[in-house]
Formats: sequence, structure tokens, C-alpha cells
Amino acid sequence: MIYPSRLTLALQVLAACLSGLLIPLCFTGPAVVLPALAAQLGGSASALNWVINAYILSYGSAMMVAGSLTDVLGRRRVWLAGLALFCAATLAIAWAPSVVLIAVLRFVQGLGGAAAFAAAMSSLAPLFHGTARSRVMSVLGTTFGLGLAFGPLAAGAMLELARWPAVFYATAALGAIGTLLVAVSVPADPPRGHGRLDWPGALSFSAALVLFTVGMLLAPEHGWRSAAVLLPLVLAALLLSVFILIERRTAHPMLDLRLFGQRRFVGVQVLAAAPAFLFIVLIVMLPGRFIGTDGLSPLAAGRLMVALAAPLLLVPVLAALLLRWFTAATLCAAGLLLAAAGLAWLSQVLGNGAALAGPLLLIGAGIGLPWGLMDGMALNVVDTERAGMATGIFNTVRISADGVALALAGAVLAGLIGAGLAQQLPAGLPVLAAASRAALGDIGQAAMLLPGQEALLRASYDTAFRQLLGALAGLAVALAGLVLYLLRQEPPQASRP
Repeated sequence: MIYPSRLTLALQVLAACLSGLLIPLCFTGPAVVLPALAAQLGGSASALNWVINAYILSYGSAMMVAGSLTDVLGRRRVWLAGLALFCAATLAIAWAPSVVLIAVLRFVQGLGGAAAFAAAMSSLAPLFHGTARSRVMSVLGTTFGLGLAFGPLAAGAMLELARWPAVFYATAALGAIGTLLVAVSVPADPPRGHGRLDWPGALSFSAALVLFTVGMLLAPEHGWRSAAVLLPLVLAALLLSVFILIERRTAHPMLDLRLFGQRRFVGVQVLAAAPAFLFIVLIVMLPGRFIGTDGLSPLAAGRLMVALAAPLLLVPVLAALLLRWFTAATLCAAGLLLAAAGLAWLSQVLGNGAALAGPLLLIGAGIGLPWGLMDGMALNVVDTERAGMATGIFNTVRISADGVALALAGAVLAGLIGAGLAQQLPAGLPVLAAASRAALGDIGQAAMLLPGQEALLRASYDTAFRQLLGALAGLAVALAGLVLYLLRQEPPQASRP
């Protein structure tokens, strides 16, 4: 293999980091922009939810396909095409006249982001090895943290100075810079895979994931027994079975199911899913609470969110250094336990602005430990030849978990709010619709559905949010134990005479 010069290599790493920066900006920016967008364009609670979830849904469902495409078509080609699609969709969002069209464009934006990031990660895999690879991946994780830390603050500041489209103009500009860096630093590479893309497997997997997420998103408004919820969930289960059958029989599967027979590979996938429930849920849901319920401005909400995500700027690098003295499994489990403590603490101080910084910093620091290690671990548990597939699987789990976690957390929060309201209100009122709106933090719109009950809505929302945080803290403890078990080192076998 011919290695690039140091300058070219540095530009390629910079291009990968910039691609990684775009992903959290697309998570956090719309979360802060959503109230302003809703005030200007309107839209139902379901439509506004899709503005957040459409990107995550398409990104997660396309990530595995994108990883395989890098093997079939080449990294450079997929990377450039992904960034071009991402930039085009992002610019179109800024001009969109309706919430529904924005949700559709967000779906397209996610497809481009998936292709770009999968190609970025797989392009770095053969260039670094061992400790160097772990350090580069920690830098990539730090860049991701940069977007999470300052995305809400940047979006809030832009809203103070301009209208909501400015957030998407800025994101598209970053994408254009990334495209230029890829064009000048990434050499053309021939396809490395054999055969064609596993289209039956790709379509069945993506459809199953989309249907599952749709069912979860519809549950708060329609109820778990509704046909609109049960039908997509049942179809998702059937399509998942079809996908497994296809992958077992095809000569060149998109997903080698034998990898899931390896304990450490499974452990990395569990680790990839953990931040979705313990961190991304907060990144998306807390701005809605701060702006819609606590009455903070977008800029003030963005400042608070910096406390949650700022540790990801430093802790991933620290995690890579700590590998000299601790195993990756120990560091990851310790981080999850710190996040559990922070979540439990946060549930006790909600509504007290001065006391929020401590638990938010603790959660961010806890998540930062596995965040700085798991990208490198995802590549280290497989051969270099499978880097594209491993990247696709890992990021599919990570981003798909984001969509599932947000949908599930929203459904649980709306269900808890609805249960609290149903205990104190007579039957026949639109409790489900009001609870769904309140779960977005929009107490004002929820109160219009239940006139005279704003105080009860606020109390039910606050209690439900605290209960949700307590449940997430318990989940973090359970995941810490599971990660320790799955990622433990095998004892060396005694040598035979």
C-alpha cells in the first residue's frame, strides 16, 4: 500500500473530523431551532417530531449500506457523493416553506451524512494501526463532542442575530469546506469488495428499521394498541426475520452474522448504543424543556447545554491516555457509572438553573470515557479488510439507537404525562394529544387542548421528566455491568508441553 504524505494525511484527517462535526450539528441545531421554526411555520406535534427524527432515522438506516458501498464503489467516490447530497439538502431546508417538506429534506440530509461519515471512517482505518489508530479515533470523537458542545450555543446565538435558516446555511458552508478537503486530500481508490451490493439485505434491513421507528413515534399520539402502531411494529419484525434469512444465504452479505458470535464484537455494539439513551436523549429533549417549559431563551438554553457536552472535548483524549494503566472495558464501565450518578443527580435538581451545571458536567464526563474509545474498538475487533462493514455496523447501531432511544424516550415521557393527567381529569378529554404536545416541552399548546389545566400539565410534565431520568440512571448501571462482562479479556491458555 502507498501511504500519503504527511500534509495529505493531515488534510484527510481534518476532512474526516469535519464530516464528524456535521453530524452532531444536525442533531443539536434543530433541537434549539424547533420552537422558532414551529412559531413561523406551525405544524403538528407529530410533524415537529419528524424534523428531529427524520434525519436520525435515515442516517441510521443507511449507515450499514453506506459502509458496504465504500467497499463496492470506493471511499473517495462515496465520500464526495455523500457530502454533495448533504449540502444540497441542507440548503433546501433553509428555503422550505413547510414543516412537512423540512422533514422530508432532513431524511435526504441523513442519507448524505451517512455516506460521508461511513466513507470517512473506513478511509482512516488502513492508514493507522494500534495506538495511533486509537488516538486518531479519539480525535474524531473529540470533534464529534465539539459539535455537541457548541452546536446548541451556536444555534442559539444565530437565532439571537438572525432567523432560523441561518443555522442551516452555516451547516451547509461547513459541508462545502469538507467537500473541498476531500477532493484535494483523498486519493482515488479502486473498489475493494467482491461482487455487488446486497440490495435485498439492504432494503429489508432499512425498511425494518424505518417501520420500527415509525411505530415508536406514533405510539404517544395513537396508543400502543392502535393499528397505526402495531402494524408497522409487526411488519418490522417480519422484515427483520427476512433480513436474517437473506444474510445467511447470500454469497456476499451486507452483514456477516458470524461477527455476532464474537463476544467482544457484541460488547462494542452494546457500547455504541449506550450514549443514545444516556446522552443523546438529553441533548435533544432538554432544550425543549428549557425553552418551552422553563422559559429560557434559545441562547440561554444553548449555554446550559454546553455544560452537558463540553466534557467531550477533553475526556475522549484523556481516555486514550488512560489506556496505559486501565483496560478499555474498565474505563467504559466507569464512565457509564459516572453517567448514572449524574442522571440521578439531575433528576433531583431540575428547575434549579444554578444547580444544573454539576450533574450535566458529570453526565458528559461519564459518556466521554467510552466515547473516546469505542470508535477505535469497533475497528480493532475485526480485520482491516472488514473495516467498511465494521464501520457500517457500528455506526448503524450507534445512530439507529439514537432514533430508537429518542422515539422510546418520547413515548415513555408522553405515557407518564398522560398517566398523571388521567388520574386527575375526567374521561373524554384529549389527554393523549395534550401529553404528546407536552412531551415536546410545549406546555402552551398542550394547555390549549386542556383549557384551565396548565398548572396540572406543568406538574405532570415535571414529575414524568424526573421519572424518566431515574429510569435512565438505572439503565446506565445495568449497561456498565454488561459491558464489563462482554469486553473482558480472555485469560491466556496454558501452553502445552
